[in-house]
Amino acid sequence: MANAIRALAMDAVQAAKSGHPGMPMGMAEIAVALWARHLKHNPQNPLWADRDRFVLSNGHGSMLLYALLHLTGYDLPIEELKNFRQLHSKTPGHPEVDITPGIETTTGPLGQGIANAVGFALAEKLLAAEFNEAGFPVVDHNTYVFLGDGCLMEGISHEACSLAGTLGLSKLIVMYDDNGISIDGEVEHWFADNTPKRFEAYGWNVIPNVNGHNVDAVDAAIAQAKQNASLDKGPTLICCKTNIGEGSPNLAGTDKVHGAPLGDAEIAATRAAIGWEHAPFDIPAEVYNAWDAQVEGAARQSAWDKLFEAYRAKFPAKAAEFK
Repeated sequence: MANAIRALAMDAVQAAKSGHPGMPMGMAEIAVALWARHLKHNPQNPLWADRDRFVLSNGHGSMLLYALLHLTGYDLPIEELKNFRQLHSKTPGHPEVDITPGIETTTGPLGQGIANAVGFALAEKLLAAEFNEAGFPVVDHNTYVFLGDGCLMEGISHEACSLAGTLGLSKLIVMYDDNGISIDGEVEHWFADNTPKRFEAYGWNVIPNVNGHNVDAVDAAIAQAKQNASLDKGPTLICCKTNIGEGSPNLAGTDKVHGAPLGDAEIAATRAAIGWEHAPFDIPAEVYNAWDAQVEGAARQSAWDKLFEAYRAKFPAKAAEFK
């Protein structure tokens, strides 16, 4: 499942002759853990009111999100991925709300996405306090964020994350892509913060040193974060150790894979290294089946719809205001 993301990311960036393949390749297993095991969403209705919110704060890695939306069954056909970064496509270089189904907010300027996500989590908390009644949790969703070193360097991330801790936004769960690389090289020369201690000082729960290439390890960390949320213990930061461009034999772990196509030779070498024997943009049926979230998503929304109808019968004024 993760290698499908890697293949789509490197193929789309190569076709566009520009883009950022390293982050999608490095966060592929993290994406599998969240999107295949935890995220509550309905690809057939991206605007379902009680869906989980997902924010790609490191928006330059947009092919990760486009691959996920395509694979899980959103209205984003493979032709749109082939048109990555092309004029009038639904796959611009950075995610844009109202252009691509499933995009919650426009991201790209580093730090903006995490700040938006704090707003989403605050909105969830306020709406839950206003509308939920005993036995009727009509507002009950998490806000998940992917971010990297660049987002954490920006001042806006300090302000927003401090606020999230102060307000106790327990349903905010952030996955930090700790790969130590930016477009200019190794970040240790200009970013020496102790990030776990920083977030602990904000009042966050911190899960450190998670192997970002082990789906089960990330899955367990997300489960712990959700447990924190259920106990209203504040937001959670999951620090995932990753290798940028994972799978690339010669470029992984370097800034060369951050913001440029891998090139035909390295893509061929990567295909061989990860055992991906399929042509560009060719995804086997069994991989689509493994990723498909349409049936489960529709069932989860149907259950919520029934809950809301019962809520409407008992609290008609509140239901009307909510709608």
